[in-house]
Amino acid sequence: MEEWISLIGNVGFPIVVTLYLLHRIESKLDAVVLAIEKLPQQWKQTVE
Repeated sequence: MEEWISLIGNVGFPIVVTLYLLHRIESKLDAVVLAIEKLPQQWKQTVE
């Protein structure tokens, strides 16, 4: 039982930090995807 508590104590913090960072990065990745999707339209406008 002590091994489990030690394992959760050692691994729990990095897992929480990782999930937090992934959550923050997800919104930034959505913005990047939208910008990439708009590129062909913007490029056509600049070429014309």
